[in-house]
Amino acid sequence: MKVVHFHRRRRQACNYSIEGFYANVRNELKDKINIEYVELPFLSNRIFRRLFNCLYAAFKQGDINHVTGDVNYLNLFFNKDKTIVTIHDCGLLDSTDGLANKIYKYFWFTLPVKSAKYIVAISEATKSEILKYVCCNPDKIKVIHVSVSPVFRRADKKFNKEKPVILHIGTAHNKNLPGLIKAVKGLSCKLMIIGVLDENDKRLLAESKIEYHNYINLTDEEVFEKYKDCDILFFASTYEGFGMPIVEANIVGRPVITSNILSMPEVAGDAALLVDPYNTDEIRNGIVKIINDADYRNDLVEKGFMNAERFTLNKIAGEYLKIYLSV
Repeated sequence: MKVVHFHRRRRQACNYSIEGFYANVRNELKDKINIEYVELPFLSNRIFRRLFNCLYAAFKQGDINHVTGDVNYLNLFFNKDKTIVTIHDCGLLDSTDGLANKIYKYFWFTLPVKSAKYIVAISEATKSEILKYVCCNPDKIKVIHVSVSPVFRRADKKFNKEKPVILHIGTAHNKNLPGLIKAVKGLSCKLMIIGVLDENDKRLLAESKIEYHNYINLTDEEVFEKYKDCDILFFASTYEGFGMPIVEANIVGRPVITSNILSMPEVAGDAALLVDPYNTDEIRNGIVKIINDADYRNDLVEKGFMNAERFTLNKIAGEYLKIYLSV
């Protein structure tokens, strides 16, 4: 049996978390099943390129075809009974309206769901979102979480109470960096920001007189080093299909502040301080609590180690093996 993983065309300076995750799955299952990797020839940004991607992929089909994410439309010409599509989130429908919204809904959700044997959602929250937009049998949607890179591991560190380093990963609109900046204004802390800062971010940081360091295009190993250097992870996004940094910080042993909405409580369990991402005072109070309450902070870290056990590569890859065998 041959399984084919279909991946989007890579963009320069892009986040490749999807590709990295499925590469780890392939490596984990290499002694159990034959999985090949196919990268699309064209970027997914114009109608003809997308159509050519569909045609190209149709000639690369295996015994099982798995569209791994971000190019949900790819199974247009696939054998339905041999196809699995992973949907990571429904953010496209939240960020568009009018005709664009209708087109994305049909080609990224309605048609892919209809034309696949199974849909994989990376969280129960994503499954609920899919069912909100697409009418289908809920049993067709299987929830398989995401595992983190084996690069991340426990790395104990003495907490810097006098001037803690707060790690913030991602600078897209949903990552809520302005919310963090407003919340820590006047606090003795330093921000470590991974992602490209726009002019508004830089202006807010300067006006708030916040000390920070900024990093872009880091490898997993380099990101792990930033986790080792930080004292707190702030990941209170306004939208996430999963929220991998929550688990990464759990594994390394850092207290986490995340949002009380969508997938984030599901991923964090009891191993994070949950806040309203739109409430600056609540975010600030949460940061202050972690800084000042050592017992609470240490409890979050210990619960984090236990929570991370839910997302081991061996366990997640095993879930994929089950669904491949069932197809």
